[in-house]
Amino acid sequence: GVALVSLMAIFGLGLIPGLIVAVIAAMIPMAAVSFIAGQRARKFVAQLPDMLHLLSGSLRAGYSLVQGVDAVSKEVDGPMARELRRVMTEARLGRELEDALEASAERIGSKDFEWVIMAVRIQREVGGNLAEILEAIAHTIRERIKLKGEVRVLTSQGRITGWVISMMPILLTLLLMVISPNYMGGMVENRMCGWPMLGCGLGLIGTGAAVIQKIVNIDY
Repeated sequence: GVALVSLMAIFGLGLIPGLIVAVIAAMIPMAAVSFIAGQRARKFVAQLPDMLHLLSGSLRAGYSLVQGVDAVSKEVDGPMARELRRVMTEARLGRELEDALEASAERIGSKDFEWVIMAVRIQREVGGNLAEILEAIAHTIRERIKLKGEVRVLTSQGRITGWVISMMPILLTLLLMVISPNYMGGMVENRMCGWPMLGCGLGLIGTGAAVIQKIVNIDY
């Protein structure tokens, strides 16, 4: 509350502009955290095929699955290294390796990694050559990553358009409130008509942004 009052005093904003600025300021940290988490997850998935190839090679060399994961955790870097080292720490403390890997997949939010764990569980139950299975999964994941890259390129214009269209009315309203308060004063001060119109406008902007993101967010 104190920060909002100070901000309004510094910039000469009214109640509604101050609330809008406060909401945007509160959303920035959440958006930043979401962006960083998404970048980390994408980097993890990008490393997954190479990790599976290394793990497959370790298994072909005679290592057990636990030994192979431990060896691979020392060869890779980035988010993959951190997750595998955490998995090995949990395994040394007595947790089943598959459970530790599954918890890692949940933290990252990677469906591709969940497939790997599912393959490991099935191989443990019915048998088979795990090294060949991991090689096949690595090839599939690499093709999926290539497809995702192509889809992101094709839908990038739609995503950017959605953000621009969503932010333009809000930024234009704030600009008009700052440079010409009297022009927007009637809408801001009129609680019977102005506030419902502002609320309806924000709702329509949010709905439009959600629809655009739904259109360009292709499931594969």
